[in-house]
Amino acid sequence: MSTTTPEGAPGTRAPAPAADDGGTPRVRRFWAVRRIPAALLAAVVLGGAGLLLYDVAAVRADRPAMSWRTRLAHALATRPLDDTVVVAGAAVAVALGLWLIVLALTPGLRGILPMRREHTDVRAGLDREAAALTLRDRVMEVSGVRSVRVRVGRAKVAVRAVSHFRALDEVRADVEAVTARGLDELGLAHPLALTVRVARPPRKEGKAS
Repeated sequence: MSTTTPEGAPGTRAPAPAADDGGTPRVRRFWAVRRIPAALLAAVVLGGAGLLLYDVAAVRADRPAMSWRTRLAHALATRPLDDTVVVAGAAVAVALGLWLIVLALTPGLRGILPMRREHTDVRAGLDREAAALTLRDRVMEVSGVRSVRVRVGRAKVAVRAVSHFRALDEVRADVEAVTARGLDELGLAHPLALTVRVARPPRKEGKAS
């Protein structure tokens, strides 16, 4: 399934397009919005800040502080830094921080391959499964191909075909040509390396008499 979105449309996040030496807009990967992690982090921060602000306001109004804040302040003041609870809490905080940094610095949407840009204000992407299905249908039209499996990655395409007649070298050459032509017609922004393997179907063992 292909995805076409105007530049800056909701659901994608990308920097302004830059042109190469030939004037063609440079194509970058699609960036995920990360709505779920952002919503969870905002909810946690908002809840904690609101609860702390309420407790501080209550103390200012000559009311006793909440028991959890009193226990937390006492624990932070009395527990040594090498305590198991303190070390475990610090490790969890570091892990969550690293996870958020990775989410912020990586584009995500690994299942979408960017397509060539014909217009500077329109970005298009093709789902990897849809690309694999399209290439599979093309390879199945090659004479001698009985079955085929196509896997499309972010950098390469792997084709494994089974041929039940014709010479394997001839079938492999035809499969390579058809797949290369199909990749070019998909209009992907970045060329993908192609790997083709063609084999005979496994022989069925004869039944013992």
